[in-house]
Amino acid sequence: MRRLLLILILAIPLSAQQPPQSDTAIVDPDGTTRVTRIVPLPGVLSDEAKKYLSRPYSDSEKPASKEDNRAHAHAWQDQLAKDMQQMYPAKVENGTIAGVPVKFITPAFIAPEKKDRILINVHGGGFQADWGSCAETIPVASLTKTKVVAILYRLSPENPFPAAVNDTVAVYKELLKTHRPDQMALYGTSAGAILTGEVAVKLKQLGLPEPAALGIFSGNGDMNDFGDSIAIYGLHGLSGSIEPPGTKHGADYVGTTDPKDPVLSPIYADLKGLPPTLFLTSTRDLLLSGTVRLHKAFLHAGVSAELVVWDALPHAFWNEFKMPESIEAHHMMADFFDRHLK
Repeated sequence: MRRLLLILILAIPLSAQQPPQSDTAIVDPDGTTRVTRIVPLPGVLSDEAKKYLSRPYSDSEKPASKEDNRAHAHAWQDQLAKDMQQMYPAKVENGTIAGVPVKFITPAFIAPEKKDRILINVHGGGFQADWGSCAETIPVASLTKTKVVAILYRLSPENPFPAAVNDTVAVYKELLKTHRPDQMALYGTSAGAILTGEVAVKLKQLGLPEPAALGIFSGNGDMNDFGDSIAIYGLHGLSGSIEPPGTKHGADYVGTTDPKDPVLSPIYADLKGLPPTLFLTSTRDLLLSGTVRLHKAFLHAGVSAELVVWDALPHAFWNEFKMPESIEAHHMMADFFDRHLK
């Protein structure tokens, strides 16, 4: 009878099972913890953010193929370039700098005192697709009234590290011919945030002048150890699938390079003398650990580094550009760059 009862319980579809009603935690001898948590939404969130976090995502969703991922990303960037115009009017044009493909994002109005400034963006997308060349640039260009260059660096797995670093350095060196370093800033989200730290270290190694400011928005500085949060959260925070334990995150990008290489993983580099840096993340960000650990490393190196953490929101939430919290984040980015660029 007991055996039959067990079979019946296992046969109940997941959708018909009662959700957990209490918190549990089982700690293995090696410190691994298996947890169940009931996590209500904080009351401080906007209604738009609460709706955003209530979207259902399957725990068994499978990653798209490389081709589909890139196609979806390209289509989304093109659509955003249209959707953002009412809030953030800007023109997007394709071009090249130093042989590297780029996008030029020009706001509807450039203040005369800002005509020589330039913001350099390296987009997010896991180093495998362009999920940010418009999402990360149009609001910042419009708010700062400053031109942005989005670098369309070579992607992995076809082009592992250091291809993206080399492309970014090539564009930066070319821009140095027409702009002073104190007129430029470098920033990115997710993979672009990781790349921002890597490029800053590479510029220091090469003896090139650093830009006036850096923006590391949900990033990581240690490709050998992404920390705690990536085992707890996925791209959608607590909803949706996450990588299984033991996954080598970023392996396609790392390639054959030692994960502790000081350019690939700036946390192992000499960070002294890097420019003022703004770090942004959120408490349900899969790169929360990576962002706060790199921020701490910057502080230990004496770098002027600010960290802002939003409550309850997932990875790169500011790409949902109409949310009040996203508007706040974009204004914070813009204000930081305005304070530090000449």
